[in-house]
Amino acid sequence: MTKPLKKAVLPVAGLGTRFLPATKALAKEMLPVVDKPLIQYAVEEARAAGIDQFCFVTGRGKTAIVEHFDVAYELERTLQERGKEDILAELRAQSQLPGSITTVRQQVPMGLGHAIWCARSFIGDDPFAILLPDDLMLCKTACTQQLAEAYYETGGNVVAIEEVPMERVNKYGVLDVAEDKGKLVSVKGLVEKPKPEDAPSNLTVIGRYVLMPEVLAYLAKMEKGAGGEVQLTDAMAKLIGTQPFHGLRYEGRRFDCGDKVGYLEAQIAFALQRPDIAQAVHDFLPKYV
Repeated sequence: MTKPLKKAVLPVAGLGTRFLPATKALAKEMLPVVDKPLIQYAVEEARAAGIDQFCFVTGRGKTAIVEHFDVAYELERTLQERGKEDILAELRAQSQLPGSITTVRQQVPMGLGHAIWCARSFIGDDPFAILLPDDLMLCKTACTQQLAEAYYETGGNVVAIEEVPMERVNKYGVLDVAEDKGKLVSVKGLVEKPKPEDAPSNLTVIGRYVLMPEVLAYLAKMEKGAGGEVQLTDAMAKLIGTQPFHGLRYEGRRFDCGDKVGYLEAQIAFALQRPDIAQAVHDFLPKYV
């Protein structure tokens, strides 16, 4: 029987060095796109998939991430006194039920696989989603919801995938394809950051996953892979053959907000989705072309 998908792990311990000096005192996941921080987009996406338990894998100086989802009594009272009920309702809509958010510390930067292993007590024996907030998704159906539907269909591991030019595969985990069924791709192998000439395909894993808890046993071995880090891709590869493993060609667009150009593009793309400011953005854009 397929267990319900109710848990999500969000690795947020990174230093955000590509955005210094902005991230010297501010967590990169708190950088706003229009008027919402990246971490809020990720949590809202997970909630759209029916997930209601969250684990933030944090590091030093990241307390603002948790505080963002806490109740701000003074702010709410001030908004109420000033009659700003619409803003107040929006704030309350993003709040989480008590006990739905937990945090663990990743004391040393040993890679994404190590970050997920740090959340092992939270994960337990349940399937779980992973959302990397740097990957901001613009989809009619939330990307994690699409993955959840594929998980319920296949009963196993599912990762969001997209095609990239072969010269860029060395930046990603790459699929070795067993069968390409169009939307779903069955996987027979995974390679982390291969050289273009060694890559088995140009289908790459992006920052959205639904994984079975058995991956933790492989992460616990702390085997180092590409870059001398504990790679999640390497542990996932060891599940292949013992559990269903698929890649999903999700419907939507991804913006790499860990990159300055990707972050700026996301600002424009998300602003154009907003009825309250879309026209103003349309009007000023030609001035800069």
